[in-house]
Amino acid sequence: MTSKQRAYLKGLAMTMDPIFHIGKASLTPEIVEAVSEALEARELVKIAVLKNCIDDPKEIASVIAERTHSQVVQVIGKKIVLYRESKTKKKIILP
Repeated sequence: MTSKQRAYLKGLAMTMDPIFHIGKASLTPEIVEAVSEALEARELVKIAVLKNCIDDPKEIASVIAERTHSQVVQVIGKKIVLYRESKTKKKIILP
């Protein structure tokens, strides 16, 4: 992913609300599966890491990205943005 594409996706993610919240249980297989399904449907997903989660958001982002075969767009504070191109239909056209 080029820096121009990353900047474009960051701009799209700014207006999004998180659709997943990772809390005290941290990363579970159910969360990873749900994120994978959401990536297939939306291509761009924002995740919030709650204060009661003891794991580092950057580590969580890299683990989710590895398990869902997606790319980490950004990690700011406790917010994670992931991108994966949909196999069925493309919703986001990257520059």
